[in-house]
Amino acid sequence: MKAARPEAQPKDALYRWAVLSRVLAATLGGYGVSALAMALLALLLSSGPDRQPANSVLFATMLSFVLYPVIVIVVFSVRSALRAWLVLGVIALLLGASITVVSMAGA
Repeated sequence: MKAARPEAQPKDALYRWAVLSRVLAATLGGYGVSALAMALLALLLSSGPDRQPANSVLFATMLSFVLYPVIVIVVFSVRSALRAWLVLGVIALLLGASITVVSMAGA
């Protein structure tokens, strides 16, 4: 005869939601931040007079493949899921503002 499983505690549910939040931060937030970083780097590298845009985009894309796992590691190493979301949000805002400034200066 199987033993009855004890009912889930509220702490278990909070822990599961925190893990889900970190997974979403790592996947969605990490993708967003690495895409913004790639866009900024491609803009900066292709702004020179003798630069080829295709090579700049290729280099920035390859670098974003290195950046994404670093973001995932940072998301799972910070103290709380809220802090992970805040760090990703601040970085995304800074990158987005930088892209806006660089694109306005180059236009």
